[in-house]
Amino acid sequence: MSNRSFTIEGNLVDPWKKQIYPAEISVKEGKISAIRRKEGVGATGGFILPGFTDSHVHVESSMLVPSEFARLAVVHGTVATVSDPHEIANVCGIDGINFMIDNGRKVNFKFNFGAPSCVPATIFETAGDAIDSAAVTALLARPEIRYLSEMMNFPGVLNNDPEVMKKIAAAHKAGKPVDGHAPGLRGETAARYIAAGISTDHECFTSEEALDKLSGGMHILIREGSAARNFDALIGLLPDHPEKIMFCSDDKHPDSLVAGHINRLCERAMARGIDIFDIIQAACINPVLHYGLPVGLLREGDPADFIIAADLVHFNILATYINGEKVAENGHSFIPSVDITPVNRFHCAAVSASQLAIPVGSYPEADGKIPVIGALDGQLITSKLWQEAHPVNGEWTTSLGSDRLKMVVINRYHPAPPAACFITAFGFRRGAIASSVAHDSHNIVAVGTDDESIARAINLVIREKGGVSCVDGKEEKVLGLPVAGLMSADDGYRVATAYTAIDAMAKNLGSRLSAPFMTLSFMALLVIPHIKLSDKGLFDGDTFSLMN
Repeated sequence: MSNRSFTIEGNLVDPWKKQIYPAEISVKEGKISAIRRKEGVGATGGFILPGFTDSHVHVESSMLVPSEFARLAVVHGTVATVSDPHEIANVCGIDGINFMIDNGRKVNFKFNFGAPSCVPATIFETAGDAIDSAAVTALLARPEIRYLSEMMNFPGVLNNDPEVMKKIAAAHKAGKPVDGHAPGLRGETAARYIAAGISTDHECFTSEEALDKLSGGMHILIREGSAARNFDALIGLLPDHPEKIMFCSDDKHPDSLVAGHINRLCERAMARGIDIFDIIQAACINPVLHYGLPVGLLREGDPADFIIAADLVHFNILATYINGEKVAENGHSFIPSVDITPVNRFHCAAVSASQLAIPVGSYPEADGKIPVIGALDGQLITSKLWQEAHPVNGEWTTSLGSDRLKMVVINRYHPAPPAACFITAFGFRRGAIASSVAHDSHNIVAVGTDDESIARAINLVIREKGGVSCVDGKEEKVLGLPVAGLMSADDGYRVATAYTAIDAMAKNLGSRLSAPFMTLSFMALLVIPHIKLSDKGLFDGDTFSLMN
């Protein structure tokens, strides 16, 4: 904490009085000691607001360790996150959670971690570890664990699964909120899910679904990540429900984080004509109040966590203060990089193209049609398609003419046969991409036009013990992610530059997706319907069972 004392002037955007007025803020030993109205300060003084809080994010999806995530986020006025370490927990268990907490403590930024509720996410995939109700109870007893992370196992909640209910009960006993994850639940089933004591949801597809959950008392999170986005569908709810809406990113790749964070949602909300104080309620106030975070909200005695914006239109940030310390100014971060000792679990051997074949008889088929995953740009949900197909030499094959490509999942924790299926909407005309960022168990996932390219892309990831790769003829790129196969230990801005290059290469294969690697990372996410692929085979999210 900074022990400096200083005063700062500007146009205070006061969320409590709901007024904007010239003011002088005095800071002493990292806390706001006084706020005084002051005459004569014009717009050139900037606009002083509470700092932004991302109300639900998996830091791992930025491909950056927490300390590097913070370096990039503060430039955009973010001072805190509500962070679910679910991704690294699926790889490294409690050791992974401890890594995130310890690394986050090394910088002046307010990470608020949860206890992952679903490790592994389902029994239909192979993860690197498991966290049972006893381990969750122990985590929730720790002061740095602020909540029970998203309860994705909504069938377990609805069916009163004993382990699931023990985890929820442990959070309630600890007096900590329970985050939800209930895509598509409506009516009586949504009411039952909420009645279990689950307080938020970030997975609403439509305003009608969100209204259903709001009526049951839930807080609704408006999400704009690199792949999943529901801002346009839900932002119209904010004026009528300002105390129940929060902004979040959920999953944000490094190039997206360089471009902006919660400030971009504020900019878009202002463009819709939404009241500035409703926007601040969602971007700053509600997360702090709901989760009981140690984050200042522009009150005397609060930690001096605030930002100065150039205007209230674009929300470009002139300066960010955390605990009275200036951590960013005019696009430059003052948070230093810190030394990293990676943690990881990665035990698989190189694959050959011949291992990726899908023989006739080994794959679901009905009336000459085969199941195909229909990826959707900007969505985690997929379509369950059945396409006519004709085997070649006893194998089901890709069809570039109908944009039917092959998708493969490789178990990265122990040797096992590859799982393969078909997918559409990636649009590749050649080559392949692969990634060890594959929610939720983070096995290796790949998609491509031919088995040789797919195998090469997978083997690049295996060589690095985690990463994202792209193969286009003789050209190859790989961004290594040695921290749990999810994050780089490198400077965040360099990682963003490297990711931008490999993302551009993937799009040059012909992809029409706005974020092909991010979309790919969710194609093994079984808890989001309708059809996905795990290392154990095709999974039907509607029946919650394997198809083959």
